[in-house]
Amino acid sequence: MTNSNSYDKALLVRHDEAETLDTMGVRLYADHDMTGGKLSANRAFLPAGADGPPPHYHASSAELFYLLDGTLRVLAGEEIQVINAGDFLLIPPNMTHAWAAPATASADVLVIFTPGIERFDYFRLGERIRKGEASPLEILDTQERFDNHFVDSPIWRQAQKGDARGLLDQDGHRTEFLASDALQIQSTTSES
Repeated sequence: MTNSNSYDKALLVRHDEAETLDTMGVRLYADHDMTGGKLSANRAFLPAGADGPPPHYHASSAELFYLLDGTLRVLAGEEIQVINAGDFLLIPPNMTHAWAAPATASADVLVIFTPGIERFDYFRLGERIRKGEASPLEILDTQERFDNHFVDSPIWRQAQKGDARGLLDQDGHRTEFLASDALQIQSTTSES
């Protein structure tokens, strides 16, 4: 990886040099400190039927999804969008969103945050949780640091699990979040 603290030079991150988090299916390309805060970028691969993050929002950044291959279901506020290879979706700051691969297709997605926010340590924490080396409570304790604020979404629960309950109270939502499939210990797989 070619990296410099000077933000007036090109940043080149070779595919094979990018850090890969196997259980998360994430490849880390650029964090906020590498770009002078301009953006953060990663690539995520979700096998068919795999959940991405539970519903959340970012107070300071927009999140861009560019689907490289497959299909991705995305909660965007009060709507579920289905995007396919070549589609572009921008989620503005403060909009609740979540994403998952449908049961019938995997998803390979480039994700960019602008302005950049700290993502590498957030993903590394997720990786440690999925390996059983950290508690999901740690992710709840870092919501401000990583500008990743988890919220309940009856629309997403209904779309994903047929769960027709209304908005969960704080304790119910916390319990649901901590039991999320996205936070469960995963076997290590290698995806390029």
